[in-house]
Amino acid sequence: MKSIKRITLASLTGAALLSLVACSGMDTRDRNTAIGAGVGAVGGSVLSGGSALGTLGGAAVGGVIGNQVDKR
Repeated sequence: MKSIKRITLASLTGAALLSLVACSGMDTRDRNTAIGAGVGAVGGSVLSGGSALGTLGGAAVGGVIGNQVDKR
């Protein structure tokens, strides 16, 4: 079971890192939202033990925080 969690975490981390390449044409606020969602998804997955609901919740919270970081 631990190997499945490790594979899931490694996959999510890799996907988050690869998706940052797509941020090259975005403005700062959009980029912060995407990065926050990726980091939040990984954090939610880790904290909830790999739960899909925890991952989605973390992504949502991280996206909102990332969006509000550079609000003017």
